[in-house]
Amino acid sequence: MDETMTETKPTAPFAPFEWMLSARYLRARRKEGFISVIAGFSFLGIMLGVATLIIVMAVMNGFRKELLDKILGLNGHILVQPLESPLTDWKDVADRLSQVQGIRLAAPVVDGQALASSPWNASGVLVRGIRSDDLNNLTSIAKNIKQGSLEGFDDGQGVAIGRRLADQLSLHAGDSITLVAPKGAVTPMGTTPRIKPYKIVAVFEIGMSEYDLGFVFMPLAEAQAYFNRSNDVTSIEVFTTNPDQIVAFRKAVTEAAGRPVFLVDWRQRNSTFFNALQVERNVMFLILTMIVLVAALNIVSGLIMLVKDKGSDIAILRTMGASQGSIMRIFLITGASIGVVGTLVGFVVGLLICLNIESIRQFLSWLTSTELFSPELYFLSKLPAEIDIGETTAVVIMALTLSFLATLYPSWRAARLDPVEALRYE
Repeated sequence: MDETMTETKPTAPFAPFEWMLSARYLRARRKEGFISVIAGFSFLGIMLGVATLIIVMAVMNGFRKELLDKILGLNGHILVQPLESPLTDWKDVADRLSQVQGIRLAAPVVDGQALASSPWNASGVLVRGIRSDDLNNLTSIAKNIKQGSLEGFDDGQGVAIGRRLADQLSLHAGDSITLVAPKGAVTPMGTTPRIKPYKIVAVFEIGMSEYDLGFVFMPLAEAQAYFNRSNDVTSIEVFTTNPDQIVAFRKAVTEAAGRPVFLVDWRQRNSTFFNALQVERNVMFLILTMIVLVAALNIVSGLIMLVKDKGSDIAILRTMGASQGSIMRIFLITGASIGVVGTLVGFVVGLLICLNIESIRQFLSWLTSTELFSPELYFLSKLPAEIDIGETTAVVIMALTLSFLATLYPSWRAARLDPVEALRYE
């Protein structure tokens, strides 16, 4: 008897016969078909839950990153506006700001609303007057010129417009666009709108529909004349090397300005937008976690049914010398295998979809003949996905943890089963 008991004691945390029995219980037989169906749904639920979580989080991260890059690539990280008096000393202020450590560009701008029109259509736009050197330092514009060129931008009276605006007005580089400003010359009959045609020297495409449709760039001196600015500017757009550390730059910018100014950083200008994105991201994570939780509960129900069905097997194993720990480990392996395999397959599926999400979107759009990702609604012209390693790891660990916890109670019940009661009615 002592030798028999010694042989049945596992020499490792999981003995070979425990793995063997777990594998047999996972393979369906005809009379256990319903249990196998529950196990299959548990596997599919965990796989889909993990894959969906990874995909949705990656797309949300991609949205935030792309929008942040687009917004901060065109608008300054800090907007310096004048107080008490107009910014007639904008050249000196911009030079002082450019010398602050961590600031890569201080661009004086003149902003004004106008109506852009062509013989075929019209659209409201924001006209931004900017120096040629500053415009060339905005890589989101300078590196995305689709037609024409920015060479000699300051020398003439040409403008640069977005691709979507050009398409809407049916214009190309070299054509003329007419800008209508509400505040023009003052006459005895009142203020008349200022109407002036400009040659399109360049067409850019940032990839954010709102900017590609609504921005027109004009030489700074021409914008000052067009909007009746007496040698002053609307504001100075300050671009830093690290937008996330914007708070640290505010004091240095205020001191370097050397005059009363009002500062607005990018977080204040876009706080509502990015807060809404963060809230939506957190809510989506909680909702999609429920899918994994439901799948884990299916593991519980499937294992409980398996334990009831295998009651006689458990009793026989106990009478042959198997310990309560061995019985518990058998059902732990059975349930955890579903969770582990489902999580790993979901992880692989999620990564594959994230890496090819734009191709999948284009295929589905072609298949259904519909626009699945309208730039007018989602701001971006492509579906982005940015996989965060830490976040993806957290999703995988969460799924594995839930799967493991789901197996504890059924395994404990199996280990506590009384062999005498289990065999009484056999």
